[in-house]
Amino acid sequence: YEANYAGTSFATLDKCKSGNFKYGSPQVTIVADKTQPGSLGAVGYDDEGVPTKKWDIIKDGILVNYQKTRDQAHIMDQKESDGCSYADNWSSVQFQRMPNISLEPGKEPLTPEKMIKDVEKGIYIVGAGSFSIDQQRYNFQFGGQLFYEIKNGEIVGMLRDVAYQSNTQEFWNSCVAVCDESDYSLGGSFFDGKGQPSQVSAVSHGSATTRFDKVNVINTARKI
Repeated sequence: YEANYAGTSFATLDKCKSGNFKYGSPQVTIVADKTQPGSLGAVGYDDEGVPTKKWDIIKDGILVNYQKTRDQAHIMDQKESDGCSYADNWSSVQFQRMPNISLEPGKEPLTPEKMIKDVEKGIYIVGAGSFSIDQQRYNFQFGGQLFYEIKNGEIVGMLRDVAYQSNTQEFWNSCVAVCDESDYSLGGSFFDGKGQPSQVSAVSHGSATTRFDKVNVINTARKI
């Protein structure tokens, strides 16, 4: 299903089982949570009758787990599912679907204003925009909805036609700071599509404002 619809992943089983695959910097902890209040993907039980829960996918930058159904738990030498089985209606076959995924906020007090104070030259990107990523979920280009120019620690104006490019591991290893819980916000989609035949599910993603250093940024403007 997944390979047909959207490719596979560079984050292969050998990397996860090694216990030392550096997916991101120590500031990066990514959690899966099927119980998160206010999220689009919160349920009490999945479609195999497994109680849902919260668990780490990436802990302090290290890839430590995946999302699993009952028939996949043994692959990670685990005794139980993560409660990730879902079908979008009674006539569909349930299969593994993504839980709510969030970047954990930083533990130390930090606001966006303080985060950019020592940024000599940068761009503050708000929201999700255009996107393109390869079939291994590795090389990508993303945009945003709003772009603010930062100079000498201050926002000085707005920009347009901005996108950023990287590969997934390089990008998350360039993360140097995450704002605290007071800045955390939760978004998501009602139409996350996977599978063949296609099914949709609702899922949320959350994050506080996050700083990445030395990421390649391009001007997407086209003049004809």
